[in-house]
Amino acid sequence: MSPSASVLPGGLRVCVESVPQYGRGLAAVALTVAAGGDDDPAGRHGTAHLVEHLMFPRSGGGSADPAGEGHAALVAGAGGVCNAETHRDHTVFHTTVPAESLPDALAWEARRLLGFAPTEDVIRTETDVIGEEIRGAGDAGRYWESALGALYPGSRDSFGTAAELAGITAGEVEAFFRAHYTAPRMVLSVVGDVDPAEVMGVVGEVFRGVGMPGAAGEARTAEAARAARETCNAEQSRTAREICAAEGTRTATEIRAAEEIRAARETRAAGEARTAEAARAARETRAAEETRTARETCTATETRTAPLPAARPGVAVGHPLPDPVADRPAYLAQAVLAQVLGRSRLPALARSARDGRRLTSATVTCGYHGQWLASAAPDLTLAMLGRAPGTDVGAAVGIWRSVLRAVAEGPLPEAEHRRAVNSLLVAWHRQADSLPTRAVALGRDALLLPGSAGPDALPAELRRTTPAEVAGAARALLEGPVTVTELVPQAETELSPQKGTVG
Repeated sequence: MSPSASVLPGGLRVCVESVPQYGRGLAAVALTVAAGGDDDPAGRHGTAHLVEHLMFPRSGGGSADPAGEGHAALVAGAGGVCNAETHRDHTVFHTTVPAESLPDALAWEARRLLGFAPTEDVIRTETDVIGEEIRGAGDAGRYWESALGALYPGSRDSFGTAAELAGITAGEVEAFFRAHYTAPRMVLSVVGDVDPAEVMGVVGEVFRGVGMPGAAGEARTAEAARAARETCNAEQSRTAREICAAEGTRTATEIRAAEEIRAARETRAAGEARTAEAARAARETRAAEETRTARETCTATETRTAPLPAARPGVAVGHPLPDPVADRPAYLAQAVLAQVLGRSRLPALARSARDGRRLTSATVTCGYHGQWLASAAPDLTLAMLGRAPGTDVGAAVGIWRSVLRAVAEGPLPEAEHRRAVNSLLVAWHRQADSLPTRAVALGRDALLLPGSAGPDALPAELRRTTPAEVAGAARALLEGPVTVTELVPQAETELSPQKGTVG
């Protein structure tokens, strides 16, 4: 059954898909929000990541949670599981529960949005947790972020910076939440053994007011008035108490109005930036077609970044990907190319030795940290090449480019092309059987990839990719900008630490 889609009065988009063949008595809920690392305020890198953590309070209490149970505890009590991910351009929360508990899960999801009011002590706890996550992040993530930052200056990773989060206040966190967790910037997707009509009835009831400026603002205004009344009661003055309550209400209203104006400006600026980016991409695509013959003789622009520590000598090579919305066929051809390179061409080369200059290992990933169709543009393909003794950075990059040239000169053998496509299809079908993965994919498609035909249309799109398109994808990597990061053993980087990009 095709997903049912609707928009609540406040602008929240809702997608519901009944898939009992996958669900078997279960349901998954995903809330996708257009807020990620790129939206972090200056000097507060990691705010989006922190808000994600604060949506899972470690203890409850207060009007939003009178029983004192956190969201995760409520879900676990129903026999379910929940988690979340912060990306560069979005944050997604996903929950899986028995289908009979779905109304409760939806109510809990709405409640934590309406009752978002973190305390300073909880914020300090979660910033410490994020600091540990940053320290424990894998090397591959750092290499990916370094390549993206070199190709697209100003891009922010999703983790954040512990030093910048150390001084963040509850007011700053709430301001970010109010600006970005608004109804038009969110998609709620529900997938599983469900009745779409019944789900929409529950969603319409419990999500009424979620993400709308008035709802959260009224709750904060009421809280401010209550605090003012208690302060004045200590002074035992009815008149003073009434004045303080009025002042508290007025101040909260003024703050809310200012935040709404700022949020509107940011939304408008983001829209203008997207429009400009789309126009720029269209111009670049048209210019590329008009100058294809001349461009094939050009040398790619290479950016060398500062070396990064690694367990073994290597090199990370990053290339920009096509826009998955404006040029989806070219994007999918890059996904197939990554499979061709990573599964057959490079492993075979890494096992061979020529004049003592060779690769010891080679992996190629397409998309955000290896997840394709998990992010809007900009995005990249990243090759990780292990260098044997005697193979310097330039030689390793030269080997990589020679492999790309071999594919670009094509045509790619039909059998090799078919194996690459089939491996992507197997991976995608395995993911589509997962309810939370399917719910997340629906939300991302609606929020980040408008015009997408949905998860079930992807297999046909992949099968339409041709060997000639894969050869064209290899040429695009050869001709386009590239970033190169040397990976050196830890002891070498400790002798001469470097930061930033060079070249």
